[in-house]
Amino acid sequence: MRRMTARPANAHQARLLRLLRDGGPNSRAQLGDRIDLSRSKLAVEVDRLLETGLVVADGLAASRGGRRSHNIRLAPQLRFLGVDIGATSIDVAVTNAELEILGHINQPMDVRDGPVAVFEQVLSMAAKLKASGLAEGFDGAGIGVPGPVRFPEGVPVAPPIMPGWDGFPVREALSQELGCPVMVDNDVNLMAMGEQHAGVARSVGDFLCVKIGTGIGCGIVVGGEVHRGVTGSAGDIGHILAVPDGRPCACGNRGCLEAHFSGAALARDAKEAAQQGLSAELASRLETSGTLSAVDVAAAAAAGDATALELIREGGNRTGQVIAGLVSFFNPGLVVIGGGVTGLGHTLLAAIRTQVYRQSLPLATGNLPIVLGELGPTAGVIGAARLISDHLFSPA
Repeated sequence: MRRMTARPANAHQARLLRLLRDGGPNSRAQLGDRIDLSRSKLAVEVDRLLETGLVVADGLAASRGGRRSHNIRLAPQLRFLGVDIGATSIDVAVTNAELEILGHINQPMDVRDGPVAVFEQVLSMAAKLKASGLAEGFDGAGIGVPGPVRFPEGVPVAPPIMPGWDGFPVREALSQELGCPVMVDNDVNLMAMGEQHAGVARSVGDFLCVKIGTGIGCGIVVGGEVHRGVTGSAGDIGHILAVPDGRPCACGNRGCLEAHFSGAALARDAKEAAQQGLSAELASRLETSGTLSAVDVAAAAAAGDATALELIREGGNRTGQVIAGLVSFFNPGLVVIGGGVTGLGHTLLAAIRTQVYRQSLPLATGNLPIVLGELGPTAGVIGAARLISDHLFSPA
C-alpha cells in the first residue's frame, strides 16, 4: 500500500481535504458551495489533489441540473492510528481518513511504569490491529498522554501522575518506531476534539470539555480550535485551589481540586468510609475485592447507598464550583463532562449543574447545556486521529 507522502500545496487544498474528512464524499458543486473559490479555481485545486492521490473520484453526484459531476472523497486506503494513554489503561484504534473507527483495542496499563514499557504495549497493540488486516501501515499517528505536553515538540513536561515521563521525546521515538508522522497532545484536548468531530459538540464552536478520571483536566475549544496556551498547559484545572489548606496533591501543592475529587480521590474516600463503618455496601465490596474504585462507588450509589451518593454529590459540588468560575470567565456555549468517573452519571452531573447555575451569571448560563460526553472511551482515539489529520491536511 502506498503510504501518504503528499501534502496539500496551499490553504485551499487543505480546506478541501478537511471538508471531505468532516463531511464525507461531496460533489465539486457541493464543495464549491462551502469554499470561497471560483468554479475554475476550484476545478484546478481538485484536479491537483486527484493527481496527488489524496482524493479519488467516487461515482456520479446527484443531479443539480445540467451535466452531473463526480463525487470526490478522500483516498480510501489512508489509515490513521489513534492512541489514548490514560493513567490506568490504553486505547488504540485505526481509522480511515474520515476518522471512522475500523478497529479498537483497550488494555489495562499503569502509566507509572514509564514510557518504555507503555510504548512497548502501544506498539504491540498497533501491530495486532495491523495483523487483523485493517492496515498495512499508518499514514500518521496521534498520541494522547495524561499530563501537560509542550505541544510543538510533543514532549511531556513535569506531569504529576507520570513519573519518568518528564522530557521524554514521545513524538520522535514513536515516529521512528511507526515509520510515520506523529503528533502528541494532552489527553483531554483529544477528548474535546473527538466530541467536536463525532460527539455531542459537533455544532459548537466554543466549549469546555472536562475530563474526570484519575486526574482532572479541561479541553478549551475557541472558535473551533483547541486553545493550548503559550506552553501547552492551558486547561490544567485539576490544580486549581478547591479547598484552602486542604489535602496534599501530587503536584506538591495542597487543596487542589484533583486531590479532593478524581478517580483516585474518590476511591480513597470510599475506602475510608467503608473502614469507618459508614457504608455497609462499600464495606462489602472492599472485603470482596480488597480495593475500591470509582466503579464501586457508582454501583453502590445505584443501589441507593447514602454514603456513596454523598461522596459523589460532594465531589460534583467542588468540581461545579471550579467550572462555575471557568464559565463566568470564558462564557462557553457548552460544557461536556467526560472521563472514567462519568460512570457516576446523573448524580454527578446534577451536582455540577447546580453549582454552575447557582454561581455563574445568568447571562452566561441562561442557555448553557452541561452534558455528559457521547463517545466514552472512543473520544480520545478519534481526537488523536483528528489531531494527526489536522497536521497532515495542512500545507507542508
